[in-house]
Amino acid sequence: MTDVIPERVTARVDGTFVVFRIGMRINSLWKVHRWLPVFLSMPRMLRELEADPESGLLETQASLGLREQTLTQYWESFEHLESYARDPDAEHLPAWKAFNRRVGEGGDVGIWHETFLVREGEYEAVYNNMPPTGLGAIGELVPASGRHETASGRLGRTDGDGTPVDTGGDRRDST
Repeated sequence: MTDVIPERVTARVDGTFVVFRIGMRINSLWKVHRWLPVFLSMPRMLRELEADPESGLLETQASLGLREQTLTQYWESFEHLESYARDPDAEHLPAWKAFNRRVGEGGDVGIWHETFLVREGEYEAVYNNMPPTGLGAIGELVPASGRHETASGRLGRTDGDGTPVDTGGDRRDST
């Protein structure tokens, strides 16, 4: 486990990047034969991507629940993401075809994804007493002070000296 950074920091990422969220929802818990193959396909894809530094995948973080599983991934570019998704020799395309063949629109298991193209300077993040996570795991961590004190400052909408939300004695905002 990565060590906790015992201070308030923000992430700085140079250039553009892609945030890709993908998830699965088990709609029929008792139909294990429907959802288990879908669930087991993702670890194979992640191992494949992590073994290939040229894949463009920067970071993956998982959130697992009883019915819903979500991965948030950070990619160098949309072209890297799309190249992997369409590669007939990679794990994804056969898994996608198998899902459509076995499950399709039957309703027992659902899958979804969202893709966000992020330009430099059009994001903000803050972490307090956290290990590097999210953008903080792929970017440079810098103190969340000065112009980086507030969300609007981190987004470049103010010079950072705007009045932050009162958090009970500490002048920092909650974001």
